[in-house]
Amino acid sequence: MRVIWAVALIALVVGCGGGAQPAAESTTSVSKGPVPTVKPVVLSEIPHDTSAWIEGLEFDGPVLYEGTGEAGKSQLRELDPKTGAVIRFAPLPNNYYGEGITVVGDKIWELTWKDGVAIEWDIATLTPLREVPVQGEGWGLCNDGERLVRTDGTDRLRFHDSVSFAETGSIVVTLNGLAIDRLNELDCVDGKVWANVWMSDKIVRIDPGTGVVDLVVDASDVSRAAGADRQKVLNGTAHIDGDEFLITGKYWPKMYRVRIDAPSS
Repeated sequence: MRVIWAVALIALVVGCGGGAQPAAESTTSVSKGPVPTVKPVVLSEIPHDTSAWIEGLEFDGPVLYEGTGEAGKSQLRELDPKTGAVIRFAPLPNNYYGEGITVVGDKIWELTWKDGVAIEWDIATLTPLREVPVQGEGWGLCNDGERLVRTDGTDRLRFHDSVSFAETGSIVVTLNGLAIDRLNELDCVDGKVWANVWMSDKIVRIDPGTGVVDLVVDASDVSRAAGADRQKVLNGTAHIDGDEFLITGKYWPKMYRVRIDAPSS
């Protein structure tokens, strides 16, 4: 089934990070052929803090980390993956608006939305180690093992050195031949990048070498079960193992362990 998205311009009260105005898709064309769409299979449900304006979710082995947003309220957290309880947390410095997170060894990198910095944290103590300047907005972030992948609300994946956070390149992301923007919370899995599409119930799988989306995950059934609305949007994906993921959203009362039966690309 050929998937064609017509993205409406919506005046958001809150954007990825609280107030971003989504841009229409551009017409850069690089992909060919229909992109398959699958629905996640829910395996179990886990409680989730309904006060969490979630911006990032990631497993480091059995340990689950969450980054939350909103200026003056943003936190970096360690969660119990079985109960969803907050084990420990730290507020972001300087009232920064926290965004995507990713683990790099014994550190965590965290983006800020419009504050122009990325924060490097010490995992053992959950204390900030340094701040590094970043051009543009910060949305999603993941670690592919060789570099970091960042989104900024546009139609690009941006690549960064995992030590210095220097930007090393970028690529336009396309779905069915059209550039697709509002790429948000990210996961790097087996050479692919999975991205939540802000203000939608979709997750897309991207080949970072070409920028082409080769799979769309329709999570609308899970969103409805979570009681999603214009604020309670899908925005949290953490790879567990194999074809299993944990997905949730802003202010959602639950996290869902799901299986995504993805055809090979």
